[in-house]
Amino acid sequence: MHTALSDIVKEAFEIESEDFCELVEETTGVLAEETGHFGNLEVNGRFAELSPQGKALVIGDIHGDLESLVDIFKQSHIMQRMNQSANAFLIFLGDYGDRGPLSAEVYYTILNLKLLFPKQVILMRGNHEGPDYLMANPHDLPEQFKEKFREKWEPAYAGVRKLSDFLYIAVLVEGRYLLVHGGLPSEAKTIQDFAHAHSPTASHELLEELLWSDPLDAGTGVKASPRGAGKLFGSDVTASVLEAFNAKVLIRGHEPCQDGYKIDQDGRILTLFSRKGPPYSNAKGAYLDVDLGLQPENAAGLVPYIHTF
Repeated sequence: MHTALSDIVKEAFEIESEDFCELVEETTGVLAEETGHFGNLEVNGRFAELSPQGKALVIGDIHGDLESLVDIFKQSHIMQRMNQSANAFLIFLGDYGDRGPLSAEVYYTILNLKLLFPKQVILMRGNHEGPDYLMANPHDLPEQFKEKFREKWEPAYAGVRKLSDFLYIAVLVEGRYLLVHGGLPSEAKTIQDFAHAHSPTASHELLEELLWSDPLDAGTGVKASPRGAGKLFGSDVTASVLEAFNAKVLIRGHEPCQDGYKIDQDGRILTLFSRKGPPYSNAKGAYLDVDLGLQPENAAGLVPYIHTF
């Protein structure tokens, strides 16, 4: 396995379907075994608690934008940092493919990093990694895989779909941050609700809201979402869930932000969007690089640690 970023990216463009499938299968096996105490994580279902020590690089939606992903890695020196310290973490908020043209290459790069640093790279589930009944539309990943792998695209695509079931739904840094891709379920309050939202026996609405919902700019309660999936949730929902989880700030992706990030609901919510270019019109992308021991009272305290590009 390559250990230099340049080698990984070069091979991402050259990889054949068989080798890609092998990488995806190996990573799926690693994710499936992440349970109980795992490095600095305590894993319950697909809910992970991360100890508040060390530093974390948090990356929002990538959507096939390999150029931005590589720029973030280079700017942050994250691979060197993870090599030097077991307390250096890389957290993805989901949405790796679709929309951008290099989705397979993004997957290849990220999954290689997961295998190189299995206890430091945390892969979360976005709405574009949702189950079939919550599939984003348009879903152009199959077309991208056909373009790359030709007649052997289907096993590669099927492997990525299977891997999605093992991605994390939520990550908690107690006393500090709760991380999800989309939003907060209005009827869920416990770790168990979050941990097993992906289960076939759980209410579909739980997972839908975690992957698809967005915060209301003003107001309380929940409202219908213009996305056609998920809900718009108010400040009272956010305050209630953060209090239940002993967290100060919700960190999420899912929404394009003109400046790469935005703060909502009196500082309770930080949204990160880490890709640029069509079909999105944001001028900048952003990522968060923060000391996990920091205890900000709200998202405004995280602004010095947000990097835009």
